[in-house]
Amino acid sequence: MALSVWPAAAQDMGGDNEVRTIETIIVTAQKREQSLQDVPIVVTAISGQLLQDSGVRDIKDLTLLTPGLIVTSTTSETVTTARIRGIGTVGDNPGLESSVGVVIDGVYRPRNGVSFGDLGELERIEVLKGPQGTLFGKNTSAGVINVVSKKPTFDFGADVELTVGNYGAREGSFSLNGPLAGNVLAGRLYAAARERDGFYDVDRGPGPRVETRDADRDFYTLRGQLLAQPGESFDARLVVDYTERDENCCAAPHVALSPSPAVLGVLQALRPGSFLGVDPFARRVEANRSSEQSIEDKGVSLELNWNLDALGGATLTSVSAWRDWESVNGQDSDFTTVDILYRNADGSYANKFKQLSQELRLAGETDRVSWLVGAFYANEDLDSHNPLLMGNDFRAYFGGLLGAPGIALINSLPGIAWAAGHGQLDTYEQESKSWALFTNNSIRLTEALELTLGLRYTNEAKDLDSHYANSLGALGGVGCQILRDQLAGITAQIGSLPISAPEQAQALQTIYGIGCAPYADPLFNDLATSQSSIDEGEWSGTAKLAYRFNDQVMGYLSYARGYKAGGYNLDRERTGNPALNPGQPDGIAVDLDTSFAKETVDSYEVGLKTEWANGAVLLNGALFYQDYTDFQLNTFTGIQFVVTSLPQVVSQGVDLDLIWRSPVEQLSVQAGITYAETEIKDFGSALATFRPERANDRLSFAPKWSGSLSATFQQPVNGNLVWRANLGGKYTSEYNTGSNLDPRKKQDAMTIVNARLGFGAQDERWMVEAWAQNLTDEEYYQVAFDGTLQGSSANPPAGLAQIPTSTVNAFLGAPRTYGLTMRFKF
Repeated sequence: MALSVWPAAAQDMGGDNEVRTIETIIVTAQKREQSLQDVPIVVTAISGQLLQDSGVRDIKDLTLLTPGLIVTSTTSETVTTARIRGIGTVGDNPGLESSVGVVIDGVYRPRNGVSFGDLGELERIEVLKGPQGTLFGKNTSAGVINVVSKKPTFDFGADVELTVGNYGAREGSFSLNGPLAGNVLAGRLYAAARERDGFYDVDRGPGPRVETRDADRDFYTLRGQLLAQPGESFDARLVVDYTERDENCCAAPHVALSPSPAVLGVLQALRPGSFLGVDPFARRVEANRSSEQSIEDKGVSLELNWNLDALGGATLTSVSAWRDWESVNGQDSDFTTVDILYRNADGSYANKFKQLSQELRLAGETDRVSWLVGAFYANEDLDSHNPLLMGNDFRAYFGGLLGAPGIALINSLPGIAWAAGHGQLDTYEQESKSWALFTNNSIRLTEALELTLGLRYTNEAKDLDSHYANSLGALGGVGCQILRDQLAGITAQIGSLPISAPEQAQALQTIYGIGCAPYADPLFNDLATSQSSIDEGEWSGTAKLAYRFNDQVMGYLSYARGYKAGGYNLDRERTGNPALNPGQPDGIAVDLDTSFAKETVDSYEVGLKTEWANGAVLLNGALFYQDYTDFQLNTFTGIQFVVTSLPQVVSQGVDLDLIWRSPVEQLSVQAGITYAETEIKDFGSALATFRPERANDRLSFAPKWSGSLSATFQQPVNGNLVWRANLGGKYTSEYNTGSNLDPRKKQDAMTIVNARLGFGAQDERWMVEAWAQNLTDEEYYQVAFDGTLQGSSANPPAGLAQIPTSTVNAFLGAPRTYGLTMRFKF
């Protein structure tokens, strides 16, 4: 278990030596307030103070404080994926839900990216590891990140924060809190704006891109709350929030070049001198098309709590919420200055989520039982617009890959074949309805022995309407149709060249794989499909047995069943595998069933929670074993996204944590370690996605070791002043960042260090802080992927050399950033 929290110290004055103890840490992992040491779940509870000291603004920053947690983003900052113990879902395809759920103030967010952004003023964040199949909205198969923001209070106060930093960072936030109507109504208002220049210099080639930087930051957020407490038996909390982002993201430099001379030669020939080669951490990227992104996120939630004396003091809780989120992006889809494929930033490439949710819970307690029953409903509408257009250099690049015969072939076709500015214009409309009934009950069998039983029945129904279209109608695929008709002739042309049989096969694969890729296939022209094959009911839940040996030691055994609903691939699919069988195009057809199966997990855990040194030390640990069935895998092949299922994935290991209030005045130390063996036990039909020489069968983004160490020191100066220092580090051993486990996508072991040093008034009326994120400027990949239409790292056709032919690009981790922050309280 990895615990990261700085509670206030309590003092034990007995004896000659002062012992600094840790106050009770309260969490709501079982939807009621409990001491962390009494909860038979692995929970990382991170206080608002530690979040502030560590510079945590969003979920991605949270990784520094939580061993076993990795959060990455790819083609947009909104395409964010969280993984716990190596388990997570690649986020580029909006049809896949998250294995790690995000809940903010009791409201489930439908995708990790929808919850990405400034989290505002925080009370704490709880990271629950392992499947949570009972209490947190929709089921999650790997864990939950539960964000709890600060509520309004009846004490007036105002906070101002101003920050400047490198890369032109300029940030400011303001909050106002206090009573609005005596002791009945209180409000809290938070506003923030943050700007920063981009991390990358952009080589724009011939354009039309005008932006010279990429991965910048420019957003503002507003959050207003009202808390009504008209009496002791009722309270209501209304939360309204709005965030808008207008940024440029995300280009990706090259980390490995295609071994094919044809690929590199044609790129250089089309744009001489503009192919930068391999030096990713020079942070220069190639993009002739815009990567503008515009994001709007808004919502409202209302939480009502009634204390019902007629039911023995039971509490009825209602959480109603509405969310509306939209992302509009542009993309240079080939990540070069050669104009091959792109998506316009004109609103045509967009994803929209709307969600209406309602949760009801009734909870109470007797001498022997803490009980809870509830119901949950969510209606989610997803609209996805997915264009992919061919650039001005597409025909020349396509023909150039094959030399003189290929160029002659392309030139012989009508100009409308693979015409610039045209391509796929697909739209998807998905409706998801989910309802559930659940109960969670803790039964105190004796003073020391407690049994917790949780059960949930979930019904999930999804409907998808897809409209596939080529911008030129039937003529849009004329090149592909001619290509199919002339395939035998093309084979003869290749046969006359002085190349070997494997090279002939590779050339043939290139012709068909690019010219008749799904985005150029006339089979998809003006095709509308409707799917309603997903209507599944599933039981999930948990059983935990906890035994308190004494006041300092509690042990537990637990079993949990987790579930993540099936879904639909929101991309074009064809039956067969034309890319691997280019000589046999007959029988290739549109796949009218793009659904994929639900993901389930059986999880077993044994844990021990202990206190030492009169409460100055918390030492907790857990052994876990998680067996996943039909693990949902999303892979980009260099041409399209492929969703498949791995029949069995197993994650097993140990979580350990330590919190220590040292005898040294005002020094607190925390350390956590996660060891996880997360392995693919059965590849099934997904084997074609993986290369045979993969380094091992560990799942991507699954380091064996990860650990964090954080220390906070606060020293009074002259009675009225104080200085405060925080140093935190996160270590991860090596892991692969590509879902197909191409060895070139491996990230070496790394350590990220953050530091903050502050000086100010003891009453916190003012504070000045110098800080640095990634202090040592560690260079690392977030996600590595196959360059679009620049070869493949998937298994090649039979007879070809078993070597990858693709260029590899990567989305990089942030470089070192540093700055100065000033805080004022009134």
